[in-house]
Amino acid sequence: MSFRIKGRTVTYTVLTAGLLAWLLPFAWMALGSVKNQGEILRRPPTWWPENPTGENYSQWFGHLHFSTFFMNSLIVAVLTVLGNLVFCSMVGYALAKMEFPGKKLLFATVMVTLMVPGVVTFVPLFVMVSKMGLLNSYAALVLPFLTAPIGVFLMRQFMLGIPEALLEAARIDGAGELRIFARIVMPLCGPPLATLGILTFLSSWNNFLWPLVAAQSEDRYTLPVALSLYSTGQNATNYGLLLAGSVLIIVPILLLFVALQRYFIQGVATTGLK
Repeated sequence: MSFRIKGRTVTYTVLTAGLLAWLLPFAWMALGSVKNQGEILRRPPTWWPENPTGENYSQWFGHLHFSTFFMNSLIVAVLTVLGNLVFCSMVGYALAKMEFPGKKLLFATVMVTLMVPGVVTFVPLFVMVSKMGLLNSYAALVLPFLTAPIGVFLMRQFMLGIPEALLEAARIDGAGELRIFARIVMPLCGPPLATLGILTFLSSWNNFLWPLVAAQSEDRYTLPVALSLYSTGQNATNYGLLLAGSVLIIVPILLLFVALQRYFIQGVATTGLK
């Protein structure tokens, strides 16, 4: 019994130390966001701000038009999440519960695309969007990411666990596939939908390279692009502005994860069982 208690104590100690080490950069970022440039660059560095200031945040909410960048990021992220929830669920349902020619080939194609680095398709995708005349629009920022292979795989794996008898009973009652999908399958997919929503939101919210080339005017910049362009000058970096912007970017993600963490953990735990 004492051996078990000692083992548990060691485990909790190691986990606590790991958690503190993981939180340390975020604490430094939050504290540094209320320091001035001189204090941030001071050697040796100070941990606690000697003269806390809100100047870095006031710049973001003042002449840097934070609300515009925030709304751009929010619109792009929400539309991308909605598209993935709908289209990945539909493709996942077809691969899990329907029979049609080429089904195995389609699923193999989805799995292969998971291994293709995004940089390989970056230039062709940009040329395609440019020729369609969509540059510097929300469509250019959203359409290329409306369906993700990982989302299709996630939804398919979960839907494989839905009893076939449940769907057959609905078909016998005269329900079509679309009604079965909308009224029976989707209400059962809360955990994977929450997982997919969080992962997609995180990916879209933090996306930098594609918005950098697709958004060509200030009124279409997302938060990561604005953070890079306005906090990093040609000759120097405004670290206080950079840290404050990083805090503003991270807070919505933390709030989303805290709100949906139960479903996220449940979804990750169940989608790999089949």
